[in-house]
Amino acid sequence: MIERDRLLALKSQELDRFRSDRPRSVGLLEEARQVMPDGVPMAWMNYHYEHPTIFVESAEGAYITDVDGHRYLDMNLSDMSMATGYGLPAVASAVDAQFRKGAQMLLPTEDTIAVARELARRFGLPRWQFTLAASTANTEAIRVARANTGRDDILIFDGKYHGHIDLTLQKPGDQGAVPEFRGLLKSSGAHTRIVPFNDLEALEAALRDERVACVLTEPAFTTVGGVLMPDPGFHEGLRRLTRRYGAHLIVDETHTHVGHYGGLSRAWRLEPDILVLGKALGGGIPIGAYGLSEPLARFMEQPGGRPPKSRFEKVATGGTLFGNALQMAAARAVLENVLTKDIQSRAAALGARLAEGIEESIRARGLPWSVWHLCNRSGYHFALELPRNFRQLATVDDRELRGYTRIYLANRGVWEAVCDAGPAVSLSATAEDVEFYLNVLGSCFDTLVN
Repeated sequence: MIERDRLLALKSQELDRFRSDRPRSVGLLEEARQVMPDGVPMAWMNYHYEHPTIFVESAEGAYITDVDGHRYLDMNLSDMSMATGYGLPAVASAVDAQFRKGAQMLLPTEDTIAVARELARRFGLPRWQFTLAASTANTEAIRVARANTGRDDILIFDGKYHGHIDLTLQKPGDQGAVPEFRGLLKSSGAHTRIVPFNDLEALEAALRDERVACVLTEPAFTTVGGVLMPDPGFHEGLRRLTRRYGAHLIVDETHTHVGHYGGLSRAWRLEPDILVLGKALGGGIPIGAYGLSEPLARFMEQPGGRPPKSRFEKVATGGTLFGNALQMAAARAVLENVLTKDIQSRAAALGARLAEGIEESIRARGLPWSVWHLCNRSGYHFALELPRNFRQLATVDDRELRGYTRIYLANRGVWEAVCDAGPAVSLSATAEDVEFYLNVLGSCFDTLVN
Protein backbone atom coordinates (compact mmCIF):
# COMPACT_ATOMS: atom_id res chain seq x y z
CA MET A 1 0.00 0.00 0.00
CA ILE A 2 1.42 3.38 -1.01
CA GLU A 3 1.36 5.90 1.81
CA ARG A 4 -0.86 8.85 0.84
CA ASP A 5 0.95 11.56 2.78
CA ARG A 6 4.25 10.52 1.24
CA LEU A 7 2.73 10.43 -2.24
CA LEU A 8 1.32 13.95 -1.84
CA ALA A 9 4.66 15.25 -0.57
CA LEU A 10 6.53 13.72 -3.52
CA LYS A 11 3.99 15.15 -5.92
CA SER A 12 4.30 18.62 -4.40
CA GLN A 13 8.09 18.53 -4.83
CA GLU A 14 7.74 17.54 -8.49
CA LEU A 15 5.20 20.30 -9.16
CA ASP A 16 7.51 22.90 -7.61
CA ARG A 17 10.38 21.65 -9.77
CA PHE A 18 8.24 21.74 -12.89
CA ARG A 19 7.19 25.37 -12.36
CA SER A 20 10.66 26.65 -11.50
CA ASP A 21 12.27 24.93 -14.50
CA ARG A 22 9.84 26.46 -17.02
CA PRO A 23 9.76 30.23 -16.49
CA ARG A 24 9.04 31.04 -20.13
CA SER A 25 6.01 28.77 -20.34
CA VAL A 26 4.73 30.19 -17.04
CA GLY A 27 5.12 33.73 -18.38
CA LEU A 28 3.45 32.96 -21.69
CA LEU A 29 0.56 31.31 -19.89
CA GLU A 30 -0.04 34.44 -17.82
CA GLU A 31 0.06 36.55 -20.98
CA ALA A 32 -2.30 34.15 -22.74
CA ARG A 33 -4.86 34.36 -19.94
CA GLN A 34 -5.60 37.90 -21.06
CA VAL A 35 -6.90 36.74 -24.43
CA MET A 36 -8.06 33.12 -23.88
CA PRO A 37 -9.97 31.40 -21.04
CA ASP A 38 -7.38 29.63 -18.88
CA GLY A 39 -4.75 30.85 -21.34
CA VAL A 40 -5.30 28.09 -23.90
CA PRO A 41 -7.06 27.92 -27.29
CA MET A 42 -9.04 24.86 -26.17
CA ALA A 43 -9.98 24.47 -22.51
CA TRP A 44 -9.36 20.70 -22.67
CA MET A 45 -5.61 21.44 -22.84
CA ASN A 46 -5.63 22.32 -19.13
CA TYR A 47 -7.99 19.60 -17.99
CA HIS A 48 -5.43 16.90 -17.24
CA TYR A 49 -2.74 19.07 -15.65
CA GLU A 50 -2.08 20.32 -12.14
CA HIS A 51 1.02 22.15 -13.39
CA PRO A 52 1.17 25.16 -15.74
CA THR A 53 0.56 24.27 -19.38
CA ILE A 54 3.78 24.21 -21.37
CA PHE A 55 4.15 26.15 -24.63
CA VAL A 56 5.74 24.20 -27.47
CA GLU A 57 8.59 25.50 -29.59
CA SER A 58 8.84 22.57 -32.01
CA ALA A 59 8.28 18.84 -32.49
CA GLU A 60 10.12 16.27 -34.58
CA GLY A 61 9.81 12.52 -34.88
CA ALA A 62 8.74 11.18 -31.47
CA TYR A 63 9.81 14.27 -29.50
CA ILE A 64 8.39 17.64 -28.41
CA THR A 65 10.52 20.63 -27.34
CA ASP A 66 9.05 23.39 -25.19
CA VAL A 67 9.94 27.10 -25.18
CA ASP A 68 12.23 26.59 -22.17
CA GLY A 69 14.32 24.08 -24.11
CA HIS A 70 13.05 20.90 -22.45
CA ARG A 71 12.79 17.94 -24.82
CA TYR A 72 10.20 15.25 -24.17
CA LEU A 73 9.61 11.78 -25.58
CA ASP A 74 5.91 11.93 -26.49
CA MET A 75 4.18 8.82 -25.16
CA ASN A 76 0.63 10.06 -25.59
CA LEU A 77 1.10 11.11 -29.23
CA SER A 78 -1.29 14.05 -28.89
CA ASP A 79 -4.00 11.62 -27.85
CA MET A 80 -3.00 9.34 -30.75
CA SER A 81 -3.51 12.05 -33.37
CA MET A 82 0.26 12.23 -33.98
CA ALA A 83 1.00 8.52 -33.75
CA THR A 84 2.80 8.78 -37.08
CA GLY A 85 5.37 11.17 -35.60
CA TYR A 86 5.99 14.90 -36.06
CA GLY A 87 7.29 16.69 -39.14
CA LEU A 88 7.43 13.67 -41.42
CA PRO A 89 9.22 14.64 -44.65
CA ALA A 90 6.87 12.71 -46.97
CA VAL A 91 3.78 14.34 -45.45
CA ALA A 92 5.36 17.81 -45.29
CA SER A 93 6.35 17.58 -48.95
CA ALA A 94 2.89 16.45 -50.07
CA VAL A 95 1.11 19.12 -48.05
CA ASP A 96 3.43 21.87 -49.24
CA ALA A 97 2.99 20.89 -52.89
CA GLN A 98 -0.80 20.71 -52.63
CA PHE A 99 -1.08 24.00 -50.73
CA ARG A 100 0.75 25.75 -53.55
CA LYS A 101 -1.72 24.24 -56.04
CA GLY A 102 -4.77 24.98 -53.88
CA ALA A 103 -5.76 23.76 -50.44
CA GLN A 104 -9.53 23.75 -50.89
CA MET A 105 -11.73 24.02 -53.95
CA LEU A 106 -14.92 22.27 -52.77
CA LEU A 107 -14.18 19.68 -55.46
CA PRO A 108 -12.37 16.32 -55.42
CA THR A 109 -8.81 15.71 -56.59
CA GLU A 110 -7.22 12.48 -57.83
CA ASP A 111 -5.77 12.01 -54.34
CA THR A 112 -9.32 11.53 -53.09
CA ILE A 113 -9.75 8.43 -55.27
CA ALA A 114 -6.37 7.08 -54.23
CA VAL A 115 -7.12 7.51 -50.52
CA ALA A 116 -10.64 6.04 -50.72
CA ARG A 117 -9.41 3.09 -52.80
CA GLU A 118 -6.61 2.32 -50.36
CA LEU A 119 -8.91 2.58 -47.35
CA ALA A 120 -11.36 0.22 -49.05
CA ARG A 121 -8.59 -2.28 -49.81
CA ARG A 122 -7.10 -2.07 -46.34
CA PHE A 123 -10.17 -1.93 -44.10
CA GLY A 124 -12.69 -3.90 -46.17
CA LEU A 125 -15.48 -1.30 -46.40
CA PRO A 126 -16.01 -0.52 -50.10
CA ARG A 127 -17.02 3.19 -50.09
CA TRP A 128 -15.77 6.17 -48.08
CA GLN A 129 -16.72 9.67 -46.98
CA PHE A 130 -14.53 12.34 -45.36
CA THR A 131 -14.92 14.97 -42.64
CA LEU A 132 -12.56 17.17 -40.61
CA ALA A 133 -12.51 15.02 -37.48
CA ALA A 134 -13.56 11.62 -36.21
CA SER A 135 -16.19 13.31 -34.01
CA THR A 136 -17.98 14.46 -37.15
CA ALA A 137 -17.42 11.13 -38.86
CA ASN A 138 -19.17 9.42 -35.93
CA THR A 139 -21.96 12.02 -36.10
CA GLU A 140 -22.54 11.35 -39.79
CA ALA A 141 -22.29 7.57 -39.33
CA ILE A 142 -25.06 7.76 -36.73
CA ARG A 143 -27.20 9.87 -39.07
CA VAL A 144 -26.76 7.39 -41.92
CA ALA A 145 -27.79 4.54 -39.61
CA ARG A 146 -30.83 6.45 -38.37
CA ALA A 147 -31.95 7.43 -41.85
CA ASN A 148 -31.53 3.87 -43.12
CA THR A 149 -33.35 2.15 -40.25
CA GLY A 150 -35.96 4.80 -39.48
CA ARG A 151 -35.05 4.44 -35.81
CA ASP A 152 -33.98 7.18 -33.38
CA ASP A 153 -32.05 5.45 -30.62
CA ILE A 154 -28.35 4.64 -30.48
CA LEU A 155 -26.46 2.36 -28.10
CA ILE A 156 -23.01 3.00 -26.62
CA PHE A 157 -20.95 1.32 -23.91
CA ASP A 158 -20.31 2.88 -20.52
CA GLY A 159 -16.99 4.76 -20.34
CA LYS A 160 -16.69 5.35 -24.08
CA TYR A 161 -15.32 8.35 -25.89
CA HIS A 162 -16.45 8.93 -29.46
CA GLY A 163 -15.75 12.63 -29.73
CA HIS A 164 -17.67 15.68 -28.63
CA ILE A 165 -21.12 14.58 -29.75
CA ASP A 166 -24.19 15.40 -27.69
CA LEU A 167 -25.58 11.89 -28.14
CA THR A 168 -22.44 10.19 -26.83
CA LEU A 169 -21.35 12.64 -24.11
CA GLN A 170 -23.63 10.73 -21.78
CA LYS A 171 -23.33 8.55 -18.70
CA PRO A 172 -25.74 6.14 -17.01
CA GLY A 173 -28.33 7.75 -14.73
CA ASP A 174 -31.15 6.44 -12.58
CA GLN A 175 -33.67 6.91 -15.39
CA GLY A 176 -31.45 6.47 -18.42
CA ALA A 177 -28.60 8.44 -19.98
CA VAL A 178 -27.70 11.83 -18.51
CA PRO A 179 -25.19 14.45 -19.77
CA GLU A 180 -21.58 14.09 -18.65
CA PHE A 181 -20.79 17.81 -19.00
CA ARG A 182 -22.36 21.24 -18.65
CA GLY A 183 -23.79 22.88 -21.75
CA LEU A 184 -25.66 19.82 -22.99
CA LEU A 185 -29.44 19.72 -23.04
CA LYS A 186 -30.81 17.77 -20.09
CA SER A 187 -32.75 15.76 -22.66
CA SER A 188 -29.76 15.19 -24.98
CA GLY A 189 -29.51 11.56 -23.88
CA ALA A 190 -33.17 10.76 -24.45
CA HIS A 191 -32.28 8.58 -27.44
CA THR A 192 -29.04 7.16 -26.06
CA ARG A 193 -28.84 3.75 -24.41
CA ILE A 194 -25.80 2.76 -22.34
CA VAL A 195 -24.76 -0.73 -21.28
CA PRO A 196 -21.53 -2.11 -19.76
CA PHE A 197 -18.74 -3.17 -22.10
CA ASN A 198 -18.35 -6.97 -22.36
CA ASP A 199 -21.95 -7.58 -21.19
CA LEU A 200 -23.80 -9.38 -23.98
CA GLU A 201 -26.89 -10.01 -21.84
CA ALA A 202 -27.35 -6.30 -21.15
CA LEU A 203 -26.71 -5.58 -24.81
CA GLU A 204 -29.42 -7.97 -25.96
CA ALA A 205 -31.89 -6.59 -23.44
CA ALA A 206 -31.30 -3.07 -24.78
CA LEU A 207 -31.69 -4.15 -28.41
CA ARG A 208 -34.70 -6.39 -28.00
CA ASP A 209 -37.40 -3.77 -28.68
CA GLU A 210 -35.81 -3.10 -32.12
CA ARG A 211 -35.72 0.68 -31.67
CA VAL A 212 -31.93 1.02 -31.80
CA ALA A 213 -30.54 2.32 -35.10
CA CYS A 214 -26.90 1.53 -34.34
CA VAL A 215 -24.39 0.32 -31.80
CA LEU A 216 -21.26 2.48 -31.67
CA THR A 217 -18.14 0.94 -30.16
CA GLU A 218 -14.36 0.78 -30.28
CA PRO A 219 -12.79 -2.65 -30.88
CA ALA A 220 -10.94 -2.26 -27.57
CA PHE A 221 -11.94 0.53 -25.23
CA THR A 222 -9.35 3.33 -25.08
CA THR A 223 -11.22 5.02 -22.28
CA VAL A 224 -10.32 7.35 -19.42
CA GLY A 225 -8.33 5.22 -17.00
CA GLY A 226 -6.73 2.97 -19.62
CA VAL A 227 -7.60 0.34 -22.18
CA LEU A 228 -10.32 -2.27 -21.67
CA MET A 229 -9.90 -5.42 -23.72
CA PRO A 230 -12.89 -7.34 -25.13
CA ASP A 231 -13.71 -10.72 -23.63
CA PRO A 232 -13.22 -13.75 -25.89
CA GLY A 233 -16.34 -14.03 -28.06
CA PHE A 234 -17.61 -10.53 -27.24
CA HIS A 235 -17.30 -9.15 -30.77
CA GLU A 236 -18.83 -12.26 -32.32
CA GLY A 237 -21.78 -11.88 -29.96
CA LEU A 238 -22.04 -8.16 -30.66
CA ARG A 239 -22.20 -8.73 -34.41
CA ARG A 240 -24.72 -11.56 -34.04
CA LEU A 241 -27.04 -9.49 -31.84
CA THR A 242 -26.93 -6.34 -33.96
CA ARG A 243 -27.89 -8.37 -37.00
CA ARG A 244 -30.63 -10.21 -35.13
CA TYR A 245 -32.28 -6.97 -33.98
CA GLY A 246 -31.65 -4.88 -37.11
CA ALA A 247 -29.15 -2.39 -35.67
CA HIS A 248 -26.14 -1.24 -37.67
CA LEU A 249 -22.72 -1.80 -36.15
CA ILE A 250 -20.39 1.22 -36.20
CA VAL A 251 -16.79 0.48 -35.21
CA ASP A 252 -14.79 3.54 -34.18
CA GLU A 253 -11.09 2.91 -34.92
CA THR A 254 -9.97 6.50 -34.39
CA HIS A 255 -7.49 5.46 -31.68
CA THR A 256 -6.81 1.88 -32.72
CA HIS A 257 -6.24 1.88 -36.48
CA VAL A 258 -2.54 2.77 -36.15
CA GLY A 259 -1.85 -0.31 -34.05
CA HIS A 260 -2.35 -2.84 -36.83
CA TYR A 261 -2.28 -2.66 -40.63
CA GLY A 262 -5.95 -2.43 -41.55
CA GLY A 263 -6.88 -1.74 -37.93
CA LEU A 264 -8.22 -4.12 -35.33
CA SER A 265 -11.22 -4.72 -37.57
CA ARG A 266 -8.90 -6.54 -39.96
CA ALA A 267 -6.80 -8.18 -37.25
CA TRP A 268 -9.85 -9.48 -35.35
CA ARG A 269 -12.05 -10.13 -38.43
CA LEU A 270 -14.77 -7.74 -37.35
CA GLU A 271 -17.58 -7.00 -39.80
CA PRO A 272 -18.83 -3.45 -39.20
CA ASP A 273 -21.48 -1.79 -41.32
CA ILE A 274 -19.63 1.51 -40.86
CA LEU A 275 -15.99 2.00 -39.84
CA VAL A 276 -14.74 5.34 -38.50
CA LEU A 277 -11.17 6.67 -38.75
CA GLY A 278 -9.47 9.96 -37.94
CA LYS A 279 -6.59 11.58 -36.08
CA ALA A 280 -3.33 9.93 -37.24
CA LEU A 281 -4.68 9.29 -40.75
CA GLY A 282 -3.88 12.91 -41.63
CA GLY A 283 -0.36 12.94 -40.18
CA GLY A 284 -1.12 16.26 -38.50
CA ILE A 285 -3.72 17.61 -40.95
CA PRO A 286 -7.28 17.44 -39.53
CA ILE A 287 -9.27 14.55 -40.98
CA GLY A 288 -12.09 12.16 -40.28
CA ALA A 289 -13.31 9.34 -42.49
CA TYR A 290 -15.94 6.62 -42.48
CA GLY A 291 -16.32 3.56 -44.64
CA LEU A 292 -19.74 2.23 -45.62
CA SER A 293 -21.00 -1.20 -46.54
CA GLU A 294 -22.26 -1.45 -50.10
CA PRO A 295 -25.97 -1.38 -49.08
CA LEU A 296 -25.46 1.75 -46.98
CA ALA A 297 -23.42 3.42 -49.71
CA ARG A 298 -26.21 2.75 -52.23
CA PHE A 299 -28.72 4.10 -49.72
CA MET A 300 -26.84 7.42 -49.60
CA GLU A 301 -26.76 7.82 -53.36
CA GLN A 302 -29.49 9.46 -55.40
CA PRO A 303 -31.15 7.14 -57.94
CA GLY A 304 -29.43 7.49 -61.28
CA GLY A 305 -27.05 10.06 -59.80
CA ARG A 306 -29.70 12.76 -60.12
CA PRO A 307 -29.79 15.75 -57.75
CA PRO A 308 -32.31 15.33 -54.90
CA LYS A 309 -35.79 16.68 -55.60
CA SER A 310 -35.57 18.52 -52.30
CA ARG A 311 -33.00 18.90 -49.54
CA PHE A 312 -35.24 16.78 -47.32
CA GLU A 313 -34.28 13.70 -49.37
CA LYS A 314 -30.66 13.99 -48.30
CA VAL A 315 -28.99 12.45 -45.27
CA ALA A 316 -27.63 15.28 -43.09
CA THR A 317 -23.95 14.98 -43.98
CA GLY A 318 -21.26 17.29 -45.30
CA GLY A 319 -19.27 20.42 -44.54
CA THR A 320 -17.54 23.08 -46.63
CA LEU A 321 -14.02 21.92 -45.76
CA PHE A 322 -14.70 18.18 -45.66
CA GLY A 323 -12.59 16.09 -48.04
CA ASN A 324 -10.46 19.07 -49.00
CA ALA A 325 -7.46 18.73 -51.28
CA LEU A 326 -4.92 19.40 -48.53
CA GLN A 327 -6.15 16.63 -46.23
CA MET A 328 -6.35 14.19 -49.13
CA ALA A 329 -2.74 14.89 -50.07
CA ALA A 330 -1.70 14.36 -46.45
CA ALA A 331 -3.70 11.15 -46.03
CA ARG A 332 -2.29 9.70 -49.25
CA ALA A 333 1.26 10.43 -48.09
CA VAL A 334 0.55 8.84 -44.69
CA LEU A 335 -0.97 5.70 -46.19
CA GLU A 336 1.82 5.25 -48.72
CA ASN A 337 4.79 6.13 -46.50
CA VAL A 338 3.92 5.74 -42.81
CA LEU A 339 0.93 3.48 -42.12
CA THR A 340 2.61 0.54 -43.81
CA LYS A 341 2.82 -3.11 -42.77
CA ASP A 342 6.50 -2.91 -41.90
CA ILE A 343 6.31 0.30 -39.89
CA GLN A 344 3.15 -0.67 -38.03
CA SER A 345 4.50 -4.15 -37.25
CA ARG A 346 7.69 -2.60 -35.92
CA ALA A 347 5.73 -0.22 -33.66
CA ALA A 348 3.59 -3.12 -32.40
CA ALA A 349 6.77 -5.04 -31.52
CA LEU A 350 8.01 -2.02 -29.58
CA GLY A 351 4.63 -1.91 -27.85
CA ALA A 352 5.12 -5.53 -26.82
CA ARG A 353 8.53 -4.66 -25.39
CA LEU A 354 6.91 -1.74 -23.57
CA ALA A 355 4.36 -4.08 -21.97
CA GLU A 356 7.06 -6.58 -21.07
CA GLY A 357 9.19 -3.87 -19.48
CA ILE A 358 6.29 -2.43 -17.48
CA GLU A 359 5.44 -5.92 -16.24
CA GLU A 360 9.06 -6.52 -15.19
CA SER A 361 9.19 -3.17 -13.40
CA ILE A 362 5.95 -3.79 -11.50
CA ARG A 363 6.86 -7.33 -10.45
CA ALA A 364 10.39 -6.35 -9.37
CA ARG A 365 8.90 -3.85 -6.92
CA GLY A 366 6.08 -6.05 -5.68
CA LEU A 367 3.34 -3.71 -6.85
CA PRO A 368 -0.12 -5.38 -7.02
CA TRP A 369 -0.96 -4.13 -10.50
CA SER A 370 -1.83 -5.70 -13.87
CA VAL A 371 -0.52 -4.87 -17.35
CA TRP A 372 -2.38 -4.64 -20.64
CA HIS A 373 -0.99 -4.56 -24.19
CA LEU A 374 -2.68 -3.45 -27.41
CA CYS A 375 -0.37 -3.30 -30.43
CA ASN A 376 1.78 -0.16 -30.03
CA ARG A 377 0.13 0.73 -26.69
CA SER A 378 0.60 -0.70 -23.22
CA GLY A 379 -0.17 0.28 -19.67
CA TYR A 380 -1.17 -0.83 -16.22
CA HIS A 381 -4.17 -0.88 -13.93
CA PHE A 382 -4.00 -0.59 -10.15
CA ALA A 383 -5.46 -4.06 -9.57
CA LEU A 384 -4.21 -7.65 -9.79
CA GLU A 385 -6.77 -8.49 -12.48
CA LEU A 386 -7.54 -6.43 -15.57
CA PRO A 387 -10.95 -4.71 -15.33
CA ARG A 388 -13.55 -5.82 -17.86
CA ASN A 389 -15.77 -2.73 -17.88
CA PHE A 390 -15.71 0.94 -16.97
CA ARG A 391 -17.32 0.51 -13.54
CA GLN A 392 -14.58 -1.91 -12.50
CA LEU A 393 -11.92 0.37 -13.94
CA ALA A 394 -13.24 3.44 -12.12
CA THR A 395 -13.20 1.49 -8.86
CA VAL A 396 -9.50 0.60 -9.09
CA ASP A 397 -8.12 3.76 -10.73
CA ASP A 398 -6.10 6.23 -8.67
CA ARG A 399 -5.96 9.72 -10.16
CA GLU A 400 -3.59 11.01 -7.47
CA LEU A 401 -1.10 8.30 -8.27
CA ARG A 402 -1.52 8.84 -12.02
CA GLY A 403 -0.96 12.54 -11.53
CA TYR A 404 2.26 11.98 -9.62
CA THR A 405 3.57 9.57 -12.23
CA ARG A 406 2.98 11.96 -15.12
CA ILE A 407 4.61 14.98 -13.42
CA TYR A 408 7.61 12.83 -12.40
CA LEU A 409 8.01 11.64 -15.99
CA ALA A 410 7.59 15.14 -17.41
CA ASN A 411 10.41 16.44 -15.21
CA ARG A 412 12.66 13.75 -16.69
CA GLY A 413 11.84 14.11 -20.36
CA VAL A 414 8.74 11.98 -20.93
CA TRP A 415 5.41 13.53 -21.92
CA GLU A 416 2.18 11.68 -21.13
CA ALA A 417 -0.48 14.29 -21.76
CA VAL A 418 -3.31 11.89 -20.91
CA CYS A 419 -1.43 9.64 -18.55
CA ASP A 420 -4.33 7.37 -17.66
CA ALA A 421 -4.72 6.42 -21.34
CA GLY A 422 -1.47 4.47 -21.06
CA PRO A 423 1.79 5.02 -22.94
CA ALA A 424 1.83 4.57 -26.72
CA VAL A 425 4.81 4.08 -29.01
CA SER A 426 5.10 6.51 -31.90
CA LEU A 427 5.64 5.03 -35.35
CA SER A 428 8.72 7.28 -35.38
CA ALA A 429 10.10 5.94 -32.06
CA THR A 430 13.10 3.64 -31.66
CA ALA A 431 13.91 0.75 -29.37
CA GLU A 432 16.17 3.14 -27.46
CA ASP A 433 13.20 5.45 -26.87
CA VAL A 434 11.21 2.61 -25.32
CA GLU A 435 14.10 1.69 -23.02
CA PHE A 436 14.45 5.34 -22.01
CA TYR A 437 10.78 5.41 -21.06
CA LEU A 438 11.06 2.17 -19.08
CA ASN A 439 14.08 3.43 -17.17
CA VAL A 440 12.33 6.66 -16.17
CA LEU A 441 9.17 4.78 -15.21
CA GLY A 442 11.19 2.35 -13.12
CA SER A 443 12.86 5.17 -11.23
CA CYS A 444 9.41 6.66 -10.59
CA PHE A 445 8.19 3.35 -9.16
CA ASP A 446 11.29 3.27 -6.94
CA THR A 447 10.19 6.47 -5.23
CA LEU A 448 6.86 4.85 -4.37
CA VAL A 449 8.28 1.77 -2.66
CA ASN A 450 11.57 2.99 -1.13
